[in-house]
Amino acid sequence: MLAGPTGAVEYLSIGEGTPSTVFAHGLGGSISTTRPFASGVPGRRTFLHFRGHGASEAPETAWTYPALAGELRAVADHVDATRCLGVSMGAGAMCALLEETPDRFDRIVFVIPALIDRQRTDAALQRLVDLADLVDDRDVEGIAAHFVDEQPPELRERPVVQAWAQEQARLLSGTPVATALRALPHAVPLTDRASLSRVTAPALVIGQEGDDAHPESIAREFADVLPHAELEILPPGGVLWSHRSRVRALVSAFLSD
Repeated sequence: MLAGPTGAVEYLSIGEGTPSTVFAHGLGGSISTTRPFASGVPGRRTFLHFRGHGASEAPETAWTYPALAGELRAVADHVDATRCLGVSMGAGAMCALLEETPDRFDRIVFVIPALIDRQRTDAALQRLVDLADLVDDRDVEGIAAHFVDEQPPELRERPVVQAWAQEQARLLSGTPVATALRALPHAVPLTDRASLSRVTAPALVIGQEGDDAHPESIAREFADVLPHAELEILPPGGVLWSHRSRVRALVSAFLSD
């Protein structure tokens, strides 16, 4: 546990040496859901739980991307991280950190980013609000069904997907993450996307087709505004399901330079 800006933050470090990379999960995610991205990445790899996730405290302060960025920064500074990978909400937290400190990292990876500086009002974000009610009601089966329904149709019956959904449902049931599910759909990571033009670090942006919650258009917009960005748009199928090996190869190659 690390003393963060508004409460204790849980983190896990594995490996040693350089580079030092911090991995930031998505909304409702966990350390375990980000660990696959670190496969093949050299040096020290550190994973955190944002507020309300895992054993990290859930302060009474508002759930905002700058607040998440403060927790990410605390862990990154603690382990002298020079690189960062953020998934969905974690990518948003990294954006908010970079808006304040554009030169904080020397390599960055954005995986299925969902927002930049404009609010979205589509049905995919409304589903997050619906999920909040299930979390508050401790409806494990309902939460699991929600996660399964979010996967591509051809994957939903796979035992590994069903088991993953059940495990994530047990972790989320009755947690303060419900507050985030209601608040973050109405928040944006950046006040102005032009701030990303000051980021000189090489960036890898990974998007995927057919993902309503993480439109490929957002990944393309990230790649357009970042000065030194590589863009990879994957076919439908899930970055950690059908394309797991491809994502691992992309990330490990990029973070091994």
